[in-house]
Amino acid sequence: MFYQFYEFTHAALAPWRAAADSVRLASKNPLNPYSHTPAGRAMAAGLEVFERTTRRYGKPEFGLDTTEIAERPVEVQERIVWSKPFCNVVHFKRDLPSGHAPDPKILLVAPMSGHYATLLRGTVERLLPEAEVYITDWIDARMVPLSEGRFDLDDYIDYIIEMLHDLGPDVHVMAVCQPSVPVLAAIAVMEQRGDRQVPLTMTLMGGPIDTRINPTGVNELAQTKPIEWFENNVIMAVPWPLPGFGRPVYPGFLQLSGFMTMNLDRHMIAHKDFFLHLVDGDGDSAEKHRDFYDEYLAVMDMTAEFYLQTVQAVFIDHALPKGELMHRGQPVDTTAIRNVALLTVEGERDDISGLGQTQAAQTICPNIPQEMRAHYVQDTVGHYGVFNGSRFRKQIAPRILDFVRTQAAARTGSASSGPKLASVAGGKSA
Repeated sequence: MFYQFYEFTHAALAPWRAAADSVRLASKNPLNPYSHTPAGRAMAAGLEVFERTTRRYGKPEFGLDTTEIAERPVEVQERIVWSKPFCNVVHFKRDLPSGHAPDPKILLVAPMSGHYATLLRGTVERLLPEAEVYITDWIDARMVPLSEGRFDLDDYIDYIIEMLHDLGPDVHVMAVCQPSVPVLAAIAVMEQRGDRQVPLTMTLMGGPIDTRINPTGVNELAQTKPIEWFENNVIMAVPWPLPGFGRPVYPGFLQLSGFMTMNLDRHMIAHKDFFLHLVDGDGDSAEKHRDFYDEYLAVMDMTAEFYLQTVQAVFIDHALPKGELMHRGQPVDTTAIRNVALLTVEGERDDISGLGQTQAAQTICPNIPQEMRAHYVQDTVGHYGVFNGSRFRKQIAPRILDFVRTQAAARTGSASSGPKLASVAGGKSA
């Protein structure tokens, strides 16, 4: 009933939001003398804050229409190249100049943890000049009819395997945060089967491979509650008339409330500052606030079975590092991985996946040759900084791209191109 009450409240507020927006526009109209007074600006600012904090934020656009290659602008088109009920794979197809040498093909696996794949817009933008980028665009579970069936951790692993088969053996896979576990499991399953379509490399970034190491607040919550608590308190049925009516989900608005309460004081200060920027006429600062929260407040539902299995396997049982994770009734053996190069990347100040949790992949994949593995810790960055921001653009991304090129060159015997790992300062390599 709580989900229904949320939907009812949102609908009931719709007329108030419309009225607030109308009065705000009137209060800002330069032909209105009141708009030039402090009281008028304060009213317009307050009404915008009200409208933005009560609206539903839809899925954002990537908006990456161009990139720059060899200091020249190049058009980019989004194309869906693989599709299943719970996920599309989007290819950012570049209009490359004639004679341009092939770039590495990278499958970027976005988190299915509440936010849309557009959270990795900055990641995609940085990779585009030097790579052929594909990204998993997960579907909001409340928009998937019950007739499409369930989606659990086994299905997630199968999706990854199917994507890799579709893209071919020359692909490089990058997993950001949550998908590090199912991506590593998928590659282990493929190696156990002797699958020749395994990717050339896998890069795991800020992922909870072993949450026993440096546990964070997120990890500790899972340890203090039985799985029945999560099932009884956060799982709800999608209400009518949404397409997924009746599907049990972990609702996006509940996930968002969890995100917000972790840093509630920071969000309250940000909205206070937003109000003051509007009153003062500081348009640039106000626009930065809008851009951030348009993305941050856009959330999606997750299927109950996927969420509960992930909590149980990853955060309570630590199944993957203990060698106890199962896929379709068969054990997942990470020691079978021999042919896929491994790069792990962590942030020194990560408060979601603690330092060392991702590096654990190096330990549980002992049969990857030493020359096919690397680990990097970026200093002074938190979880978000592992895959976005200036440090990612200038220090982390060049290392990933160099690792990808170097490993691809080692397989083909061709010379590697691009910046070398040692040429990028600001972190710690191992």
